[in-house]
Amino acid sequence: MIEFRPFLNNLHDAGLTDWARQLPAVIKQQLHPERHGDLRRWYAALQQLPEWPVAEVLLDRGAVQIRSDNPLDDADKQKLTDTLMGLHPWRKGPFDIFGARIDTEWRSDWKWDRLKDQIKPLTGRRVLDVGCGSGYHCWRMRGAGADLVVGIDPTLLFNMQFAALQKYIRDHRVGLLPIGIEQLPPKLRFFDTVFSMGVLYHRRSPFDHLLELREALHSGGELVLETLVIEGNAGEVLVPDDRYARMNNVWFLPSSATLQQWLKKIGFKQVQRISLTTTSIDEQRPTPWMTFESLANCLDPQDATRTIEGYPAPRRAIFVAEAP
Repeated sequence: MIEFRPFLNNLHDAGLTDWARQLPAVIKQQLHPERHGDLRRWYAALQQLPEWPVAEVLLDRGAVQIRSDNPLDDADKQKLTDTLMGLHPWRKGPFDIFGARIDTEWRSDWKWDRLKDQIKPLTGRRVLDVGCGSGYHCWRMRGAGADLVVGIDPTLLFNMQFAALQKYIRDHRVGLLPIGIEQLPPKLRFFDTVFSMGVLYHRRSPFDHLLELREALHSGGELVLETLVIEGNAGEVLVPDDRYARMNNVWFLPSSATLQQWLKKIGFKQVQRISLTTTSIDEQRPTPWMTFESLANCLDPQDATRTIEGYPAPRRAIFVAEAP
C-alpha cells in the first residue's frame, strides 16, 4: 500500500486538522483493490521497484531527476524501466529516474516554462494542484520553493505513478490524494496558489468549477488556470456536438474574452491572460511510454488547423486571477 501518513501529518501541522483526520478513510475507500481491475497489478509494480541509494533530487529541471552516486548497470536500468513500464501509459512528465528517462506523452515542462515567470513566486506558499495527473507539476512547484503542495486527482493510475516517484524522492511536503475537487472541504479558503490545468473543459458546469477553485483560495490568493479556448469575442463559446479531438468529455470551450468574463462575474480580480498557444504534435505525441493515440490522430489529416470532427484545433490559454 501507499504510505500517506507523513503527508497527512504535514496537513495537520499546517492547520488542516479536521480534513487530515477524515482523509485516511477516504483514501482507503478510493484505493481499495476492488475499485479498478488493474490496481493489484499496479501495486505489484510498485513493490518490484528496486531499492537504490538516492544522492540528489533535482526538481528544477525540465525532466524531474533522481540521481544516485551508484549508477545502475544496463541490466538494472532495464529492470527499472520494465517495472515503470508496468504503469503505462505515462502522460505528464518527463522524468529521469537513475538514468531511466520517462519520455511522457506531454512535454509538460513546456507548459511550466510558459507560466513559471508569469505567476507570483511560489516560495513559501501553500499550493493546490487540481487534476494534477502523475504529479509532474507538483514536483516543479516544490522545486520553485512551495512550502506545501497538495495534488488531487481521482485517476488511480496517476496516483500509482506519483507513488513510484515518491518512493525515491521522499519529500512529504508534496502529496497526491486520490480525490476530485468536489471532495475538498467546503469554503476551505486555505491555499495561496491554486492551479487548475487541463480540467475546466471536462467539467459539465464550468461556473461550479471556478467557484470551487475560488473557495479553495484565501482572499488575495492566486488562481492559475489553463484550459482550451477558441478564437472569438466576449460571449462566444464552443459546445461540441459529441467529441472534440476524439475526447468525449469536453463540454465548453470559451473564447479568452468569455473566460475572463466568467472569472470576473464570480468575483476574481486582476484577471490576465499570460499565455496563448496552439498545441503542436511536438508537445503532445505518442512515445514508448504512451503508445496510444495522441494529438496527431485527433487532427484532420488534410488540415491540421481543424480537429478530426471539424472544430478548431486545440489552443490553450493560461490565466491568472486574484481571489476576492
